[in-house]
Amino acid sequence: MTDTAKKKPLRKTVKPVPSEAFKNQQLNLFQTFLGEKDELSNAVDLWDNTPRFSISRRKQEKLRLAGGFLPISTINFQYRRFPFTADIRPARFKLYGQDGKPTGETIEYYPSAREELIEHALRKLAVEEQAGYFDKPDFRSGCRFSLHQLRTHLIEQGHSLRYDELIEGLEILALSSIEIKGEGDQEDITGSGNYITLVARVNRKDIKADPDSKWLVQFHPLITDSIQKVTYRQFNYKRLMNCRTQLARWLIGQLVLKYTNASLTNTFDMKYSTIKRDSALLESYTRGRDAIAALDGAWAEVKALGVLTSFRKAEQRSGRAKLEDVIYTLHPSVEFAAEQKAANRRQNDDRTKNNTAQQQTLELFMDQPKSTRKIT
Repeated sequence: MTDTAKKKPLRKTVKPVPSEAFKNQQLNLFQTFLGEKDELSNAVDLWDNTPRFSISRRKQEKLRLAGGFLPISTINFQYRRFPFTADIRPARFKLYGQDGKPTGETIEYYPSAREELIEHALRKLAVEEQAGYFDKPDFRSGCRFSLHQLRTHLIEQGHSLRYDELIEGLEILALSSIEIKGEGDQEDITGSGNYITLVARVNRKDIKADPDSKWLVQFHPLITDSIQKVTYRQFNYKRLMNCRTQLARWLIGQLVLKYTNASLTNTFDMKYSTIKRDSALLESYTRGRDAIAALDGAWAEVKALGVLTSFRKAEQRSGRAKLEDVIYTLHPSVEFAAEQKAANRRQNDDRTKNNTAQQQTLELFMDQPKSTRKIT
C-alpha cells in the first residue's frame, strides 16, 4: 500500500484471557514435541489442507472491480477424497490521504503468500510458554507477542518484513473471512470465521514507547478445535519456512499430513491434476506445460530441502498423444521418514494422554456430590 493508502486501525474490545489459559494440560500437549522444539511446529489437518492463501497479489489486481472491490472467491478442493469449497471474502480498508483524512475510497485484499508466512509464524510463537493460550470455557486459542518479536522471528526464518508490512498483514488476516464447507456426505463439516478471529493491537504511541508491547491474536476456530481434539501433527517448521516458493511450502505441508507412513521402502504418488485442484496455485498458468514445469521446479526444491532423495514423473497421454496428467512418484529421505515416525508417535502419545486426562476429569466429576458438580 502507498503512503496515501493509510488504514484506520483495528479497535475491538477484548475479553481478558485468564491466566490459566496460558498453562493447562491441553496447551501443554500442543507445545510439547518429540525432537528439537525450536525446529518444530504443528500442522492442522483440514485448515492446512484448505487453499486459503492461493490468490496472489498479481491475480488480485486482475480480479479487482471498480472502486477497489474484489468478488467473493470460491475455490473447490478435496479433503480426504471428499469435495469441499472455500468461500473467501477479502479484507476491506478505507483509504486515507496525506492529511490523514479519509478519501472516501476503499480497497480490498485477499490473504496471500505474505499473510501465510505471518500466520505460520504466529502459530510457531504459540508453542512458546506464556505466549500461546488455550481457553476451553470460551473456546478460543491464540498467542500474545510483540511486533518486534514477530518481526525478529520472521527475519530469522529468512523473511524480512517492515513493521508497516507486518501490521498490514495482520489486519488482512483479521478482516478477511473464510467459510469452509463439505459437500455430500461431509456437509456437516464446516468452518466459518476470520482467518484470525481477533487482533488486540498496540497503538503507534505505545510501540514507540515500548517496542515490546504485547499484541494478542485469536486463531480460527478450526485451530482451536484441533488443539481440543488433539488432531494436529508436528512437522519441520524451519524447513517449511526455508522454501523459496509458495508451491514448495504447499507440497511439504501435504506430505506432512498425508504421507504419514513414509519409509525407504514405501513410495508416495501425487498427480499433477490433484495438486492443481487442491492447491489452486497453478491456475495462473495458461499453458499446462508451463504449470507442469513450475511443479517440477517445486519438487526439485522440496528434494533440495531434504524431504526427498528422488522423484520421478510419468506422463499419462491419450490416444492422440495429448498430455492428460502427470504422476509423480516420491522417494522420501531418511530424515523425513524419521520425522514422520516421530510425528506419529507424538500424536498417538498425546491422544492417549488426552483421553486419560478426560477420563480422570470425568471420574472426579462423578465422585462429587450432585449439588456441587460444575461442568467446565
